This record gives sequence, structure tokens and C-alpha cells, in this order.
Amino acid sequence: MTGTLFVVGTPIGNLGDLAPRARDTLAAVDLIAAEDTRRTGRLLAHLELTDRSLLSFFDGNERERTEQVLVRLRAGDDVALVTDGGMPTISDPGFRLVRACAEEGIDVRVIPGPTAVIAALAISGLPTDRFVFEGFLPRKAGERRRRLEELATEPRTIVIFESPRRVGALLADALAVLGDRPAAVARELTKLHEETLRGTLAELTGRIGHDELKGEVVVVLGGADAETSPDLEELAIEARAAIARGASARDAAKEVGERHGVSANRIYRRLLDPDA
Repeated sequence: MTGTLFVVGTPIGNLGDLAPRARDTLAAVDLIAAEDTRRTGRLLAHLELTDRSLLSFFDGNERERTEQVLVRLRAGDDVALVTDGGMPTISDPGFRLVRACAEEGIDVRVIPGPTAVIAALAISGLPTDRFVFEGFLPRKAGERRRRLEELATEPRTIVIFESPRRVGALLADALAVLGDRPAAVARELTKLHEETLRGTLAELTGRIGHDELKGEVVVVLGGADAETSPDLEELAIEARAAIARGASARDAAKEVGERHGVSANRIYRRLLDPDA
């Protein structure tokens, strides 16, 4: 008989947020697959579970370690999967392992716990009835802007993870591509220095600038307003009128984009390709 894989949510900051069932599970399993064995070791020490067997399981070794964990599960051992904080597989290791278990018919159970996605969304002050989680956007500015352009007409609230070193750049790019809209920046959730900054993208960009924030950060962006967002073809018509007056296509796209708070690149591409 095969063992069971337990996907265990762990605190994103405050250790008091660990569910009793999560502690009981960590105490009972035969092996704990952990993103960072040192960090999980500190959690286990806090729980007085220092005799637990740990296996390193992170992005760099997930492929090979998945097979090692499967061997243990096939042999009948129960395994807990944990990350540094929050729910495994959510922008964290574990997806390959869960998929492999599902394909083999190995039982997978979840021990729900804290997640920065929902925590930040809940206190953002932005609509929570419908949202989309984008994880980490690309690090390179050009790729990041292109991804934001794909989200320009997304009506749902958008939740993004970001490095504290790149928050200022993300906000500036979002302002340039999406136009000014409500947003929130949450950092150090559940920890001593927890802070949530709310305002428009322009206001937050001005407050944060190029400063490097401390701690883990979640950015929440308001979705596109279908009632007030201008139609892209209507913007292209405005740009064509500017071109008829002598402006270049790029200058026309920039002029119309600044007027309506829409990415100039989106308008420019529409000028080049009416079906874009």
C-alpha cells in the first residue's frame, strides 16, 4: 500500500499561524520534503519536533528529488511537503511532485494554511470577488512591460509577487502601461513590521520611488474598468488623425496613450496591425 503526500501550509511570518492539524501532520509523517531544511528546522524546533527526517526539495533539485520522494511513497511512507512559508506549489516548489502523485494514483491531501496571495488581497481594499494571480513577473524590463500589456484589459484584481528590490520598477512600469489605477503594496505580512501602502499607481510610485523595501512584498493592482477604459480601435482612430496632421506613428501613439492613460505600444501595434 502506498503512502500519502501531505501538502502542508506553513506560516508566512508569524509562527502562531500554524494550524494544529499541520503540527500533528509534521509530527506523524515519515519524511518532510522542505524547500529550505534550515528554515524548516527552525520551525520544527519551535514545535519541539527536532527528531524529524528532512529532505531538501527546492526549485533547483525538484526534478530529481521528485523521484526520490515517489520511491518513499511507493514503499508506504507518508511524506509532508512544505516550503519556506505559505502553500507549496503556489509560486513555490511542489507542482511536479503533486502531478506525479496524481498520475500514479498516490493519495495527495492538503493541510490548508496561510498564503500571501489571499492575505494581501484581503487587506488591499480592492475588489476581492474576482481576481487573478500572476506570480512573479519577468525580471527584465521589456519582458515585464509586455506581460503588463497583456493584462491591460484584465477586469479582475491582479495579485503579483515581487522582489523588494524591483517594486519601484514594477510600479513605474504598471503606471506607464496600465495607466493610473488603484493599487496596494503589502510587505512583511503577519510579521512585526507588517505594512500596507494603498493609493493610485502614481501615488505609490511617488512614495516608493527607487527605494528598496524590506521583506517579502505582494503588489495588488485594480483591474481595468470596462466602463471607462477606451476601446483600442477608438484610440487608433485618434492616433491616425494625429498622423494625418503630420505626426509620426510612434509620436501619435505616445500622444494618445498619455491622454488616455493607455500603453503607447498597444496603440502603436494596433496602428501597424488593425487585428492586433
